[in-house]
Amino acid sequence: MFSVTSTRKLTGRRSSVFYQDVTGGLQASQKYLQSKYFYDEAGDKLFQQIMAMPEYYLTRCEMEIMQHQSPAMAALFQGEPFDLVELGPGDATKSWHLLRELLKTRVPFTYYPIDISSNVIEWLEEKLPLSLPGLQLQGLNGEYMDRVEYVEHISQRRKIVLFMGANIGNMTMQQAILFCRQLHDRMRPGDLLLIGFDLKKDPKTILDAYNDKQGITRAFNLNLLKRINRELNADFDISQFEHYPVYDPGTGACRSYLISRIAQQVHIGDETVISFRENEAIYMEISQKYSLEETYYLARQSGFSSMHEFYDSKNMFADILWQRMP
Repeated sequence: MFSVTSTRKLTGRRSSVFYQDVTGGLQASQKYLQSKYFYDEAGDKLFQQIMAMPEYYLTRCEMEIMQHQSPAMAALFQGEPFDLVELGPGDATKSWHLLRELLKTRVPFTYYPIDISSNVIEWLEEKLPLSLPGLQLQGLNGEYMDRVEYVEHISQRRKIVLFMGANIGNMTMQQAILFCRQLHDRMRPGDLLLIGFDLKKDPKTILDAYNDKQGITRAFNLNLLKRINRELNADFDISQFEHYPVYDPGTGACRSYLISRIAQQVHIGDETVISFRENEAIYMEISQKYSLEETYYLARQSGFSSMHEFYDSKNMFADILWQRMP
């Protein structure tokens, strides 16, 4: 635990923004933390473990789609040279199959993975060219919309954007509409967007994916408190917070919280003190599940039309290809 007398100076714009986002969220009437900050080096490793859990069906379902249907996807991308822009690629084990098929088509393209984690980008730039000879790759570290604008600025090629892994589920429906509209505004008519959707299914199957018996998801959530301690000189007592996920089958919203076990105060640097009541919750993230009809609604509301749907063998997950409308 850090002492408030051992303040470490915050350096750089990112530390300042991180501090503002954390303190702003924890001072709100309903305390929250932004899930994008899960992904430091330790968080990246924990999420890799989550994807390998037996309960976490999402990765297996989408991997099945990419392993068996990437040739069909690649055929839909045929035409003029293009930029393949992937938002939040992780270790690219799923998109690797699509990249391999696209290289076979010999249509020139450049792969631009965008991730808030510099560790992810460094790893991809080092490893992917070794397993995919001839791949033109430029990794981009930063916020999605800023980096998409950058790619549009440096290249006039048509764009195919990948947003896989059910990352769209990390937003409410209204947030997802806004996000997709922002993408729409940064794309041109005819550009393509491939989005991964976790579909509504047995509620127990969904909840188990976020409440694994090994406690990896719990560690993943608590790791954000450890990051705040380390980078913002806070003194969270990790043992006094518990991971609590809930799923509402009516709305399709699976939400994760950290619950304060006791009444306590947490210091963040020298300036901020956060008070917690016993059993008070920090809202950590949402994992929104979709019906097929809701994906159509999202497309219409954000200026896209659905072109093609790719399902796993159990119809638990779908990668859906949209086209940007004028």
